[in-house]
Amino acid sequence: MLYWLSALSDGGDVFNLFRYITFRAGGAFFTALVFGFVFGRPLINALRRKYAAGQPIREDGPAHHMSKAGTPTMGGLLILAALTLSTLLWARLDNPYVWIVLGTTVAFGLVGFVDDWAKVSRRSSKGVPGRVRLLIGFAIAGVAAYVATLVHPASLSGQLAVPVFKDVLFNLGWIFIPFAMFVIVGSANAVNLTDGLDGLAIMPVMIAAGTLGVIAYAVGRVDFTEYLEVHYVPGTGELLIFTAGLIGGGLGFLWYNAPPAAVFMGDTGSLALGGALGAIAVSTKHEIVLAIVGGLFVAEAVSVIVQVAYFKATGKRVFLMAPIHHHFEKKGWAEPQVVIRFWIISLILALIGLATLKLR
Repeated sequence: MLYWLSALSDGGDVFNLFRYITFRAGGAFFTALVFGFVFGRPLINALRRKYAAGQPIREDGPAHHMSKAGTPTMGGLLILAALTLSTLLWARLDNPYVWIVLGTTVAFGLVGFVDDWAKVSRRSSKGVPGRVRLLIGFAIAGVAAYVATLVHPASLSGQLAVPVFKDVLFNLGWIFIPFAMFVIVGSANAVNLTDGLDGLAIMPVMIAAGTLGVIAYAVGRVDFTEYLEVHYVPGTGELLIFTAGLIGGGLGFLWYNAPPAAVFMGDTGSLALGGALGAIAVSTKHEIVLAIVGGLFVAEAVSVIVQVAYFKATGKRVFLMAPIHHHFEKKGWAEPQVVIRFWIISLILALIGLATLKLR
């Protein structure tokens, strides 16, 4: 919205700053950050009044988690509100990629909100049935994937880009849409599975978002794509503003989610943020790189799949408990140890993902 102030510029005044994506990304970051600090405590107090019992705690989880009983959930509302406001204020609203990613984020956030509401209302750790959530998630992702194929350059629409091998494109044709749907839904649910400890999910999400934001800015500039020899996707640079807002809102939330958490993000936040990462990857044609940058989320999801499949086949478990962060808790790691070590892993994977821009 504020981008249109640049129309008032004669090229040498303060209004000219609004032409620059980097300036507006900074504005989005601070807008979301301040929003989180200002409205975080009132939201937590409101959630405590409305749902005094807090988020239901799984009885089969680590024993020390029972001490978290009474902690309010749906804190993802704070991130979503901060992110949406900052994006609408600072991004170009005539950019289709902004609407693809923001729409996907809000839609998954609504699904997560209904799931959280069902849990706290029924006082059960079971909310909306998993199959229903998946069905709705695939419907949302299908719309996002289809629109993305329409707005991508003709030379890239329906194509799968391969990192490092930068001249390689696989023409998936109509198969690209179900592939992109799998990326978005898989990302949403992988982040959801990771969100099991105080601060565990939000920092890796911010790291991944920052990495994808840099990639979006790079592939949206002709000069950068020529230097890096990656595919040019005009318009994706505006997604840097979205990711900056996500990081600002995430930091505002982390202030209250740092151990011991005053609020959980719940499915409202985890599904929304995971969906956002998937939508950015699809928009920028970096779906495979997302698997590297978000490798922690992939590991969490795979640990659950392996655990369930192996148990059904043999009656035995591969991990002491899945997702894998609970396995390390069962092995005696303190919660802060698990969280910080997983943050370090996320940062390493993000740097590897960034390196694919230059490697060939």
